Amino acid sequence: MTNAAPAVQPERMSAPARAQRRILRVLVASQILSGAGLAAGVTVGALLAQDMLGTTSLAGLPSALFTAGSALTAVAVGRISQARGRRPGLAIGYLTGAVGSAGVITAAVVDNPALLFTSLFVYGAGTATNLQARYAGADLAPAGHRARAVSTVLVATTLGGVAGPNLAAPAGTLAEHLGIPRLAGLFVISGAAYALAALVLTLWLRPDPLLLARAVAQAREADAAADPVATEAVDTGEGRGGVVLGTLVMILAQLVMVAIMTMTPVHMHDRGHSTAASGLVIGVHIGAMYLPSPLTGWLVDRYGRMRVAAASGTTLLASGSLAALAPGDSIALLALALALLGLGWNFGLVSGTAIITDTVPLATRAKTQGLVDVSIAIAGATGGMASGIMVAATSYPALALTGGALSLALLPAVAATAYRR
Repeated sequence: MTNAAPAVQPERMSAPARAQRRILRVLVASQILSGAGLAAGVTVGALLAQDMLGTTSLAGLPSALFTAGSALTAVAVGRISQARGRRPGLAIGYLTGAVGSAGVITAAVVDNPALLFTSLFVYGAGTATNLQARYAGADLAPAGHRARAVSTVLVATTLGGVAGPNLAAPAGTLAEHLGIPRLAGLFVISGAAYALAALVLTLWLRPDPLLLARAVAQAREADAAADPVATEAVDTGEGRGGVVLGTLVMILAQLVMVAIMTMTPVHMHDRGHSTAASGLVIGVHIGAMYLPSPLTGWLVDRYGRMRVAAASGTTLLASGSLAALAPGDSIALLALALALLGLGWNFGLVSGTAIITDTVPLATRAKTQGLVDVSIAIAGATGGMASGIMVAATSYPALALTGGALSLALLPAVAATAYRR
C-alpha cells in the first residue's frame, strides 16, 4: 500500500488543474452570452417604465425590481448549487432570466405596466446568475490564484456587456419590424442570450467545479489522516471577519454603482441625448465593470485584498464627483464618470469575492455565497429604487455626489479589519 500512494497523489493534483482549465473555458463562453443579456435591463429598463408611466419618479423601479429578483435567485442558485453542483444552479438561473425577458417583451406589446414590473423581477434571475458564475471559477483555484480565476470569468462578460447596449438602435429597428415596441428590442437579444448561456453550461460544464473541489478536499483530508507530515497547510489570510468585510465591500460598491448607473440614461435622455448615446455610455460603463478584471485579479493576489478594497472606495468617490460636475451635454465626461464607476465596482467585487472565498469552507461555500449575493442584490435594489426618487426630488448631480460620499465608508471598515489582523 505504501508503494501506491506516490502514484495516486500526482493524479489527484493534476486532474483538478486540467479540469480548472476546461471549466474556465466553458464559463468564459457562457459569460460572453450572459453579458449581452445583462445589458438590456440596464440600458432600456428605466426608459420603458418612464414611457409607460409618464413620470421620472418611478424610473428607478425597474432596476430595483430586477435587482430584487436577483436577490431571490441568488438564494435559489446558491441552494441548488450547494445540493447538486454549479451546473444545474447556473443553468436554471439563466433559463429563468430568459423567461423574464419574454415577459418584458409581452408587457411592452400589450402596454401593461404590472406585467412589465413582474417580468423585470423574473428577469433579475439572469443578473444574479451572471454574478454567481464568478464563484464557480474560484472553486478549484489555489488560494494564491483565486482572484485571478474570478477575474477570468468576469472579463468574459465584457464582450457581450459592451456589445449589448450598442445594439439598442438595430435591436429597436428589428423589434419594430416584428411589431414590438422599439424599446423592448434589447430584451429579444437578452432572452436568446440567456437561453444559450444555459445550454452551454448544461452541455459542457463537466466536471462540476464545486463537486470536484469537494472530492479533492476529501481526498486531501484522507491523505492528512494517513500522513499528517505530508499535509500542506493552506493560508486563507483573512480570518472569520472576512465574511463581514467582503460582504460590506461588495454591498457598498453595488449600492453606489446601481444608483448612479440607473439614472444616467434618464439624465441623458432629459438632456436631449439619443438612445444610441445612452447605449454608448452604458457600454463604456459595463466594459469598465469587467474589462479590467485580469489586472484587478493580479493586483488582489499580488498586493492583498485590503488595498484593492480601499481603492474601490476612492475610485467610486472620483466617479460620483465627476458625474455630478460634468456638463449635461458632455457625453465624453459622462462616459469617463461611468467608466470610473465600473472600475470602482470591479475593484470591490473582485476583492470582496476573494475575501469571501478565502474565508468560507467548501462544505457551506455555495450556500453562504448565495446569501452574500442576496445582501448585494438588496443593496442594488435599494440604490435603484432610491435613485429615481432622489433625482425627482433633487437632481442627478446630488445623487452622484451622495453615492460618492457613501463609498468612503469602505475606508474605515478596511482599516479596522487590517488593524485587527
